[in-house]
Amino acid sequence: MTAVTLTADGTTSVGGKAKAMVRDSVKTVIAASMVGTAIEFYDFYAYGTAAANYFPHIFFSAKDNPTVALLMSLLTFAIAFIARPLGSLIFGHFGDRMGRKTTLVVSLMTMGVGTFLIGCLPTYSQVGVGAVAVLCLLRFIQGIGLGGEWSGAALVATENAPEDKRALYGSFPELGAPIGFFLSNGTYFVLESFNDTDAMCAWGWRVPFLLSAVLVIIGLVVRVHMEETPIFRMAQE
Repeated sequence: MTAVTLTADGTTSVGGKAKAMVRDSVKTVIAASMVGTAIEFYDFYAYGTAAANYFPHIFFSAKDNPTVALLMSLLTFAIAFIARPLGSLIFGHFGDRMGRKTTLVVSLMTMGVGTFLIGCLPTYSQVGVGAVAVLCLLRFIQGIGLGGEWSGAALVATENAPEDKRALYGSFPELGAPIGFFLSNGTYFVLESFNDTDAMCAWGWRVPFLLSAVLVIIGLVVRVHMEETPIFRMAQE
């Protein structure tokens, strides 16, 4: 049922409530939530693979004690798990004020910029400890982006869902995580199939991080064209 409101001049306007409840199509919701989350997790898993296989040789000295170098590399991987709750708080706060669409675009850009810059980093042998410090900072930025992305994508999916399909729509962002996992590991599999260890340590490890720029652009195109969620539009009115 549509609400009818009496205006100041005595005429009736078929209320903004019906307009506010206009939702994106199912395809748009899937693309905006699942595809974006898949890209974010692609970036996240790309770092995990590199931290286990390549970063101990690139950013830490693996010659004297490889075990210590591996543990230090994995420690940088853990930094993002500290940042993820903070990212959820930050993007959740601004999502209630600026809108879900805006925060999802910003969270995707945050993750994308951090990931791309990791692929451009100089190694420890080139700049020393400074490379490790910047690596930790960019990993923290990745965690901020993923924290805002995952919670925001779930919110967009459920707020665009009809009342009888909220669980179904809410599953779309969760599907993005395994898709990102397969994309990331598939990229490394292809690279390692055609390059030896020396080539991967020299330049191959950078490729998945640099390729994320292409995926982020695709995700941004999808999200820029999505509508704000109906619940947020009603709150604005």
